[in-house]
Amino acid sequence: MRNAALAKEAEQRKNDMIVYLAHDLKTPLTSVIGYLTLLRDEPNISAENRMKYTATALDRSQRLEELINEFFDITRFSLTTLTLETQRIDLSLMLNQTISEFLPVFAKHSLTADTNIQPNISLLCDPDKLERVFDNLLRNAVNYAYPDSAVCLSMTADDNTVTVLCKNRGRTIPREKLDRIFEQFFRVDSARQSKTGGAGLGLAIAKEIVTLHGGEISASSADENIEFTVSLPRV
Repeated sequence: MRNAALAKEAEQRKNDMIVYLAHDLKTPLTSVIGYLTLLRDEPNISAENRMKYTATALDRSQRLEELINEFFDITRFSLTTLTLETQRIDLSLMLNQTISEFLPVFAKHSLTADTNIQPNISLLCDPDKLERVFDNLLRNAVNYAYPDSAVCLSMTADDNTVTVLCKNRGRTIPREKLDRIFEQFFRVDSARQSKTGGAGLGLAIAKEIVTLHGGEISASSADENIEFTVSLPRV
């Protein structure tokens, strides 16, 4: 009965999220149409305004892309079962590449990167899916980090276990929400906001991938710090 209730609640959250996404699509789409119409109908527009309108239309188009990707995430999560395709990789290299790809995003949000990654650590894993785990954790950090703070990514390993920590400064997550943070379609912010908009699937997918690898993922938050810990077996 408890599992049935949880499944029903998750389904309701999914339906609510689809409604929110459909509503949110209207705002950036209206802006894109409006600014492109201005560019078409004002042939004598100044170069400064042309650049301004084009930049705004591009920004809104990128927001549209994010929202559409959320729809695809919901569909993929509902229709597919994750399976692993493993190979041995240099996990240290993967983490350094992943964090470097986020540097422009960090800069846009007035964030810096702080890394402490143990070198030359190999791991037998599904690299594409594991990269998605760290991508989701970093995106989550960007969404909830205080401006002018650092996002910290560290990795240590011994003979048996690899441990990856992703940490940021942000509003402390209450315990009752922290306990549910890996549930499907659960959002820490119940109010839908553009800067923290998401389908509430990133962390649920991350947990599923880590579990398939035989590992564990956990979250903690205190004193305006948010930390995620991923532990993966090396054997």
